[in-house]
Amino acid sequence: LMKTVRNTSGFSIMELMVAVAIAGVLATVMFTFFSGTFDQYIKLQKESEAQTELAQQSQRVAKVLRGLTGIISADNNEIRAYAYFSPSDTYVSEIRYYKNVGGTKLFADVTHMTANPPNGTLITSSLRTYTVISNFNTVSGVNLFTYLDTGDVVLTTPISDLNTIKAIRINLAIPSSTGTSGQYTTTSLEVALRNRKTNL
Repeated sequence: LMKTVRNTSGFSIMELMVAVAIAGVLATVMFTFFSGTFDQYIKLQKESEAQTELAQQSQRVAKVLRGLTGIISADNNEIRAYAYFSPSDTYVSEIRYYKNVGGTKLFADVTHMTANPPNGTLITSSLRTYTVISNFNTVSGVNLFTYLDTGDVVLTTPISDLNTIKAIRINLAIPSSTGTSGQYTTTSLEVALRNRKTNL
């Protein structure tokens, strides 16, 4: 009589199916975890880049306003002043910071002058408009500019005597890079007016 010897070293079809199912579940869990982590990393990276860009632009605006020599007009969301826009400028320019109608962009109009005030006149053909922030976010209840007197008291606009302005707080915001509605990245910077002339 011949004996039948069974090979017990392999797996049955059922065992293979169970193993494949478990591997599939584990692969799905791992993919979901790492995919979520990667997406979160990308969002944080974008948020960090947006915050850096916002900080750089606020510093640039602050540098210009810190060295202004005279204020022409001051409103909650617009300021016109005499200041050096570029370190290489020989004379001050008339600079106007303002938002577009929809409040989604921040611009700077720069018009050069033939000499410093009160002797200089505007060179109207030199007017250039620069986009300071292309994706500006208008936050409800927050003004683009806040003006303060010598005692750091907030001045209410319209300001009848512009000479009382001794410092300006710049409030900038951009939509959050996470894409969440109502979320935004903000920065606020206060600058003292160092070179202000009050006798132009």
